[in-house]
Amino acid sequence: MHRHRPARGLTLLLPVALWIFSHVNCVHGALPTTQKCDEALASPLPHTAFTSSSVFSNGYAPGYAKLNRRGGAGGWSPLDSDHYQWLQVDLGSRKQVSAIATQGRYSSSDWTTRYRLLYSDTGRNWKPYHQDGNIWAFSGNSNSESSVRHELQQGIVARFLRLVPLDWSEEGRIGLRIEVYGCSYWAGVINFDGQGVISYRFKVKKMKIIKDVIALRFKTSESEGVILHGEGQQGDYITLELRKAKLLLQINLGSNQYGSILGHTSVTTGSLLDDNHWHSVVIERYRRNVNFTLDRHTQHFRTNGEFDHLDLDYELSFGGMPYSGKPVGGGRKNFKGCMESINYNGDNITDLARRKKLDTSSFRNLTFSCVETHTFPVFFNATSFLQLPGRANHDTISVSFQFRTWNPDGLLFFSNLDDGTMEIALEDSKVVVHINVTTEYRNNRVDLSSGSGLNDGQWHAIRLVAKENFAMLTIDGEEASAVRSTSPLIITTGGTYHLGGYFLQTLFPPTHRSFQGCMQAILVDDQPADLHAVEKGTMGAFENVSLDMCAIIDRCMPNHCEHGGRCKQTWDSFSCTCDGTGYTGATCHTSIYEPSCEAYKHLGRSSDTYWIDPDGSGPLGPFKVNCNMTEDKVWTTVMNNLPPKTAVTGSSRERRTVLQVNYSASMDQVTAITTSAENCEQQIAYSCRMSRLLNTPDGAPYTWWVGRGSDKHLYWGGSGPGIQKCACGIDRNCTDPKYDCNCDADHKQWREDSGLLINKEHLPVSQVAVGDTNRPGSEAKLTVGPLRCQGDNNYWNAASFTTPSSYLHFATFQGETSADISFYFKTSAPYGVFLENLGNTDFIRLELKSPKVISFSFDVGNGPVELTVHSATPLNDDQWHRVMAERNVKEAVLQLDQTYRASQLAPAQGHTRLELFSQLYVGAAGGQRGFLGCIRALRMNGITLDLEERAKVTPGVKPGCQGHCTSFGMYCQNGGKCVERYNGYLCDCNDTAYDGPFCTRDVGGFFEAGTLVKYNFMPEAVAGASRDTKILTHQLTPHEVNLTKEEVAFSFSTSNAPAILMYVSSKTQDYLAVVLRQNGSLQVRYNLGGLREPFSIDVDQRNLANGQPHSINMSRVDRSITIQLDHYPPVSYTLPDASDTQFNLVKTLFLGKVFETGHIDPVLIERYNTPGFVGCLSRVQFNGVAPLKSALRTVAQTQATPTNGQTDRQPAAATPVSYQGKLVESNCGSSPLTIPPMSAATDPWRLDNTDAEFPFNEERVIPDGVNRDSAIIGGIIAVVIFTILCTLVFLIRYMFRHKGTYHTNEAKGSGESAGESADTAIIGTDNPETIDESKKEWFI
Repeated sequence: MHRHRPARGLTLLLPVALWIFSHVNCVHGALPTTQKCDEALASPLPHTAFTSSSVFSNGYAPGYAKLNRRGGAGGWSPLDSDHYQWLQVDLGSRKQVSAIATQGRYSSSDWTTRYRLLYSDTGRNWKPYHQDGNIWAFSGNSNSESSVRHELQQGIVARFLRLVPLDWSEEGRIGLRIEVYGCSYWAGVINFDGQGVISYRFKVKKMKIIKDVIALRFKTSESEGVILHGEGQQGDYITLELRKAKLLLQINLGSNQYGSILGHTSVTTGSLLDDNHWHSVVIERYRRNVNFTLDRHTQHFRTNGEFDHLDLDYELSFGGMPYSGKPVGGGRKNFKGCMESINYNGDNITDLARRKKLDTSSFRNLTFSCVETHTFPVFFNATSFLQLPGRANHDTISVSFQFRTWNPDGLLFFSNLDDGTMEIALEDSKVVVHINVTTEYRNNRVDLSSGSGLNDGQWHAIRLVAKENFAMLTIDGEEASAVRSTSPLIITTGGTYHLGGYFLQTLFPPTHRSFQGCMQAILVDDQPADLHAVEKGTMGAFENVSLDMCAIIDRCMPNHCEHGGRCKQTWDSFSCTCDGTGYTGATCHTSIYEPSCEAYKHLGRSSDTYWIDPDGSGPLGPFKVNCNMTEDKVWTTVMNNLPPKTAVTGSSRERRTVLQVNYSASMDQVTAITTSAENCEQQIAYSCRMSRLLNTPDGAPYTWWVGRGSDKHLYWGGSGPGIQKCACGIDRNCTDPKYDCNCDADHKQWREDSGLLINKEHLPVSQVAVGDTNRPGSEAKLTVGPLRCQGDNNYWNAASFTTPSSYLHFATFQGETSADISFYFKTSAPYGVFLENLGNTDFIRLELKSPKVISFSFDVGNGPVELTVHSATPLNDDQWHRVMAERNVKEAVLQLDQTYRASQLAPAQGHTRLELFSQLYVGAAGGQRGFLGCIRALRMNGITLDLEERAKVTPGVKPGCQGHCTSFGMYCQNGGKCVERYNGYLCDCNDTAYDGPFCTRDVGGFFEAGTLVKYNFMPEAVAGASRDTKILTHQLTPHEVNLTKEEVAFSFSTSNAPAILMYVSSKTQDYLAVVLRQNGSLQVRYNLGGLREPFSIDVDQRNLANGQPHSINMSRVDRSITIQLDHYPPVSYTLPDASDTQFNLVKTLFLGKVFETGHIDPVLIERYNTPGFVGCLSRVQFNGVAPLKSALRTVAQTQATPTNGQTDRQPAAATPVSYQGKLVESNCGSSPLTIPPMSAATDPWRLDNTDAEFPFNEERVIPDGVNRDSAIIGGIIAVVIFTILCTLVFLIRYMFRHKGTYHTNEAKGSGESAGESADTAIIGTDNPETIDESKKEWFI
């Protein structure tokens, strides 16, 4: 599909528009252009010019049917008031008709309330007047005196007019007086006989044409034929021809011999053009821009290729291919029919031919009048039939006719035979014949079937011959593919044939009862049917049939299915198939995708690849982008196809190598992203060896890049527009200070100039021209990164309406046949008008009618229509709500919050165009109840209105809108806080154990043996200004140090037991511990004082050290403890009465292992602390503190600024968290189980189950924690020195039992710093002995 580019197209079409205007008289032939075409045409006519179907009596003759006249009985009335009556006017010659007016019969109860208008040049082959895609029914009179006038939207040219009353006065009968308004019309006509061709010879041999205007009118009953053709020896050509009764324009402004430029362009328009009625064509071309107009419907397109001139040789031929021309296409027919008002670039071809200034030698007999064909079409609707007489008691049936229809099924022909029935029908777009003959001995049946796709609206010919033991069906005259039957058959005709319908009872009723379509060229028993006699009532019969007229309508032309939707139609309606287009709705108007990554984020989506459609229902199609949702920003990434470090060789300043950068979206689509983005960036890098980049002796750069709009830019990444430098030139750190780029030093070593391009108006990079790689030793490599854009200004473009009378105004809304409106609103007011646009009687309005009701109302000329949706909850809750409304020729739809929806079908007959002229008012208008609140992201037909910019200069309206958290705060989960921003919101996850844009990403870490995390709670230990410290001192003020309640939550996965998961110490002997015992079961130990032994809770007896993720949530309030493991029901426990309820002087929290001074339960150290926790911990939270998350931030800071050989890390004294050993961030796959733990054989998380490894572990973790080689050596040693080993074990047990207040090697030098605590000395030491000790203990 060729789309017109607005920005360039308007500029290019302006000259052609002015030039066309100067030739307007040529385009329109003899149509008047200065005087108004509004003369009374019927009143001056004689009585004989008026005829009718019948007359009530002499005084009611049609000659009295002149507007405001009182002669005779005061107007025309027919003998019978039914639907077969008509009043006809002969205007004497063809006239331009612009309006029609009607009155009832003077001083009577007779008038016509609704009528149709038919017109013709010959008084035959009538054409109904069309408007808005339908056969139009005019509204008539409601009394006998007042006149009702209608302007014809589609002006017509005709000699004969016929008014057909549809409805009339209930008190009386049909009564009519009329007036026709218009003016004279003259045009030179040429009759083409299918042989002759008019050759228009150019004044010079070769013409190089930059602009063309070709205009003509034609009528024909043929579906194929060349109307005009011109060509040149260089391959240029222009051809206008009929193909399958559609108009095909083919144009080629030039291709090259290599095939890289293909200029062929083909555009089709119109349908059913073989109806033997006049059609007007205008082709306007300026360079590559073309307007192709058929019967006032214009297609704008741009020709393919890169050339602007149409190079033609010798001549342009009208009516067919020139005899001297090369054969362009085989089997092309010449045009057969009539043409008038042929104009080519100001020359009147018709007049030149009449004056014999052109070559017309190919005509046998050139005539300047239209030779009419003698077809007599018949039009059937669902209640019609045509009955014709035939030969009775004959042994042969022969019937033939032509038909056209859009329906796949219908009854074409039916006849009761003397002893059976015969039926010809359409079934599933094929012609089928059923012949049933019943004799006293047997029942003979013959079935024939032929053709396919015969409901395409084209004329198709059927011929059926049936006689004794023979039947033959022929479609479209193709004898070779005729279907024959030699089944036993004896025919005896009944003498009566029905076409188009049969509604009587019969022994073998037809499959279908009716037909919607047209027939012509009807032959019965080899004799043409005399339809004139049928019309006069002298033979045959008919019901609800329109004779001498084919009122077929192509409802798919023009195609109302947008965005590539496929149109399918029946006789009465059309439908659109939107599959695969990315759009939805009755006309494929509304995009199914969000406009940006920002919109996806605010639907709660996470980072991923998404389809977006930045202009919604606009012309740009949807495309894929990568969306990266960070905590505070949303990045949209569009990839390109240029490989990183693409090598460039052989380029010079005279002959640069141009590298094309193509993106995964079109340039228009990418521009839509950059236009609405807050900012964009694109990395560009030039690696060089003896290849200069920008600066040259004369100042012109060797290399440049091309951005949006094909503009050339001379700056490089890291610099800005107008500054011909690289990033090092801006920072003054280039390799050679004399140059502004590293590469410009021309060194033999590899250098690089790279940086970000950040001027979004220049992005993206579409080409890079490299110009210095042709010298010996010169090399260069180019990298152009993806385009990255952040934010979406359209999505947050908002205005706040602070007074009921305040509003914003914009240009008139253009949405004639399809309109969509979408926006977000929030308000605390109970009602208000969102927007309104008015016309004469047409209007469109969206309104909050009451706190729970949204209304969408409009009028396109058929009377006001209102759709409402009712919300279950009030809408004035000061939260954002989304409204989407759409109106097209098929239906109207209103949707609220993607939950509530209302729709209403458009009427089958009636006006379809929404014609507005006032300004568009947003917020209030026309004395309506004004809106108080915010409107955001107002988009109309794909265009976002800039509310903020207009609000800056409008009293009572403020740009922007605060309070997004009321609507979007629900997306901040797991305790994340919603923070307001001017253009949106963000989720603050600092106080949670989670991360990500919505605080939903688990923060976890993998612990190796010996890894621990330590978090200090005492305020004096963390005196400083860090955020964590402020949180802590706020939460644990001195009177809160003695806790009476704790909230603990974390997830873990491990295959090793025993282990300490969490330990919270104090300056007293109080502690809390969560441990895995030797058998993998989970135990919680509380020691708050008052008890001899700690209070132990065996949470679960199952082995949880099974490699699967598990979660624990625990809370204590005084004596009551509640523990939930995984998704099992919570279990409550109670501290003994003797136990204290205060957790006194909370000091430190440990994860993974305990290294503590002061009292520690020796059972914990002895049983669970060695070798330490090996596995994954995640989402660890203790009373609003996230120690593991804080530690991982410290890891990131440490990696950013590494220290030499430091094993225990505490980067800042002010940071309460420290860690020891190797701590690697991981997601841990820590979704808790909802079913009991699986067996090891089927456990997907078990480390030794398959070859799958945890992504965070650099080395393979052995399930039992023992290196196998070491195990073998240990086994040998155990055999040799068994006695020594037993002694060693005994000594170690003895040592652990007697260790009291200090359970680890004190670091060397710890006593030297008296000002530091023992903890600080241990964690801050450079001595790695502690870890060595843990390794030794682990091996033992």
